[in-house]
Amino acid sequence: MSLSTISALSPLDGRYAAKLSALRPIMSEQGYMHRRVQVEIAWFIALSDAGFEEFQPLSIGARAYLLGLVKNFSEADAEAIKDIEKTTNHDVKAVEYWIKSKFEARPELEKASEFVHFACTSEDINNTSHALQLRVGRDMVVLPALDRIVLKLREMAHQYADVPMLSRTHGQTASPTTVGKEMANVVVRLQAAVDRIASVKILGKMNGAVGNYNAHLSAWPEFDWEAFSKKVIESPEPNGLGLTFQPYSIQIEPHDYMAELFDAVARADTILIDLSRDIWGYVSLGYFKQRLKAGEIGSSTMPHKVNPIDFENAEGNLGLANAVLKHLSEKLPVSRWQRDLTDSTVLRNIGVALGYATLAYTSLMTGLNKLELNEEKLAEDLDNAWEVLAEPIQTVMRRYGVQGAYEKLKEVTRGKTVQAEDLHRLINGLEIPQADKDRLLAMTPASYVGKAAELARRV
Repeated sequence: MSLSTISALSPLDGRYAAKLSALRPIMSEQGYMHRRVQVEIAWFIALSDAGFEEFQPLSIGARAYLLGLVKNFSEADAEAIKDIEKTTNHDVKAVEYWIKSKFEARPELEKASEFVHFACTSEDINNTSHALQLRVGRDMVVLPALDRIVLKLREMAHQYADVPMLSRTHGQTASPTTVGKEMANVVVRLQAAVDRIASVKILGKMNGAVGNYNAHLSAWPEFDWEAFSKKVIESPEPNGLGLTFQPYSIQIEPHDYMAELFDAVARADTILIDLSRDIWGYVSLGYFKQRLKAGEIGSSTMPHKVNPIDFENAEGNLGLANAVLKHLSEKLPVSRWQRDLTDSTVLRNIGVALGYATLAYTSLMTGLNKLELNEEKLAEDLDNAWEVLAEPIQTVMRRYGVQGAYEKLKEVTRGKTVQAEDLHRLINGLEIPQADKDRLLAMTPASYVGKAAELARRV
């Protein structure tokens, strides 16, 4: 069977393939190979500038050619490396051999070919390649997607800052809020989570088989290999890798930064699961309508249905993302002694985790953009919930020392259908200043929103 979107085992490369086109070049195996080539070339060029008599600085033309191998890396190049791997049965060695094959008929490069992968263990190339993938995937796909959601929610917070809405605690009617304030709550939480994702330092190490520069020093004992490695890792691209130097490691980079990053993404995802469920509930209550799309069907048997499928899709895929992200963050920092291979196979699923998250962000944005506020339904629910004014009435009663304030309101409201007249009768009988009576009498569920509108506009 030939592989296609309809025969793909994973829905990320099948049903949802078109929605992940931005992530695929970064997090796929081709993307991984691309970064390996980038690391090998950066190390090779840097070695030529290290001052070794045996490896003189490369010419401008040679440097341009090598950087072109990185810049123009293609699917055909990736396939060529895979073909070499069929013989080597070693993916990093296949990259090395592919690069050397590109030196043919170029005497300057052929002469220096043994400096490709010089003193490196495979993990020097792999960990920095994963770091490059993660940095680009985070900065170019994950963060922009989350920023779009934050922006949309902020717009909704401002747009609906003054629209009152009945709150529900424990599923029961509670003190009113505004639609904008509820969106603002999510904006503040999500922005904090986004900032944590953005602040994680992406680390890389290039220090040999067990982190001690053993092979490096065997060749040039007096050379400062640690400073050289740091320069390659931290110098900006294309001459360096633009990462943060990890000075201590076993054969593998410890992956603690990955755990921190994946936990940060999972925290944002959890916030969005909460949002997805709340919006789903508001749609169910009729607070939001969903704009229809011609030709869509909500049910195979019930023609009237307009399902909140985008929020359901987001919730489901966020859960899948977090399941993988949490395993990654728990497993990757654990390695037996100086090296085992359990991290290698697990790391190949980074794209799966970020793929499900990215798919969810897309679904959520689609859903948010389809929402229309139903202010009539919001007003209707508020008008049927006069019991929520028991709170301000008893609070004012307490201010003036009216004994048994809570109990008196409980007797009038708890478990009953409360009308405005019931509360007004109680208010008129209170021994409190007339100005406060008038203020309470003028209050409605829709006006009892505290600082909600101000808080909504502040985000």
